[in-house]
Amino acid sequence: MFAWRPRPVEITERLNDTSFEPAHAAYYDGKSGDWLRLLLQARVDFLSIWRPADFTERVTATRVLGRQIVLVNAPDLIRQVVVKRHENYERKSPQMRRALEYLLGDGLFISDGETWKQRRALVNDIVHTNRVPSFGPVMEKTAGELVERWSRMPDGASVNVLHEMAGLTAEIISRSVFGNNLGKESADAVTDSFTSYQSLIDSINLGYFIGFDEGLPVLRTPSLRRSVKRIHRIIDKVVEDHLAGRGDHNSMVELLIRRQERSPELKLDLVALRNEAATIFMAGHETTAATLTWAWYLLSRAGWAEQAVHEEIARVCGDRTPTIDDVPNLDYCRAVIEETLRLYPPVPILARQTKQADTIGDMPIEPASLVLMVPWLLHRTPSLFEDPHLFRPERFLNGRRPVPYSYIPFASGPRVCPGMNFGLTEAILCLAVLAQRFRVRVDAGHKVEPLCRLTLRPKGGLPVTLHRR
Repeated sequence: MFAWRPRPVEITERLNDTSFEPAHAAYYDGKSGDWLRLLLQARVDFLSIWRPADFTERVTATRVLGRQIVLVNAPDLIRQVVVKRHENYERKSPQMRRALEYLLGDGLFISDGETWKQRRALVNDIVHTNRVPSFGPVMEKTAGELVERWSRMPDGASVNVLHEMAGLTAEIISRSVFGNNLGKESADAVTDSFTSYQSLIDSINLGYFIGFDEGLPVLRTPSLRRSVKRIHRIIDKVVEDHLAGRGDHNSMVELLIRRQERSPELKLDLVALRNEAATIFMAGHETTAATLTWAWYLLSRAGWAEQAVHEEIARVCGDRTPTIDDVPNLDYCRAVIEETLRLYPPVPILARQTKQADTIGDMPIEPASLVLMVPWLLHRTPSLFEDPHLFRPERFLNGRRPVPYSYIPFASGPRVCPGMNFGLTEAILCLAVLAQRFRVRVDAGHKVEPLCRLTLRPKGGLPVTLHRR
């Protein structure tokens, strides 16, 4: 009976003086056609089920317990799904909806139809590219506060940098969205609770594969309820404080409230407001925290890239602290973040449920099929990225850009992440502010293991030591 056990995940990592292949799951070599074992393996780690042939430009389909599963891994066909025929593929997978509905309600990330159309326009206005510079002072001040806190620690102090980055980005999004200081205690509570929430959510909704088109509801265990209650309590308080006039009148939530006053038909009551606030909060802090964490890992191993980051910051900023006005000139810092997003996309699987029968390429698609676009695969496809497993920020320098729809760390099409520019700017600025003052070191003997739950994080976080420059 032990033959059905999922196999331990084998991690590949290679480093020499001039190149770095950061941690990734080795290719799957299990028996072909054994879909039950593959499904069980995916429940343990969705990143460890892919064979070399999956890293090619193509569309493939299989059937798991009666459900058609379609993998789309070609830029032109991804464009068909997310742009040309997006109405047929706008619905998030039952797995993602079920996994997040308890936490986010009908928030933008998992909504569809009219609810999505109304809320999307609202959120687009809030985090529009033109508004990002106005949040610069918040990003600068919050990152500066972390520099001060790290400076009070002894040189070589040990921290979990995933936890540190989650606290930093939670504070930034709280001050930007709500106009309120979150505070370290509440930031830590949100970080710990979401970490717990992710660990308690199953990676595969088995009900979907045995015939339930909406999947099965998540079992709300006492541990899961406690995690959600802690997050909701914190978000509810900052929303209620804002409604009571104790928030910043230039915050994102204030814009939602004004829009509701002008357009009552939107029906943004306190619950809907909380759902959208929770969605912006959780998506806005978690994805950037994960990106910064992976960036510290990559720079810690690839000394030549870290040196290039330091040289650029010195050239652009001198001795003064980087500001949001410097971001357009921090080309190498931006390249590091973009290459980090290629190697470790925060949401490495984009899954959709088809509404109607269709054809992708020459592949017939059934209604209620699961269509997978997997940035983890796409970004590591050799025909699209040379030496795709290597860390090479230079791919994004001197105006070089990937083939359209081959690089989708923020999704693409109408459902592209509305906070993309906010998150990119935040990541580049925070990287520069912290790297100017500190070297972040991952212990050479520490085994880094990417783990995909709702987002892509290092398993167990990332223990590091901090060294003043």
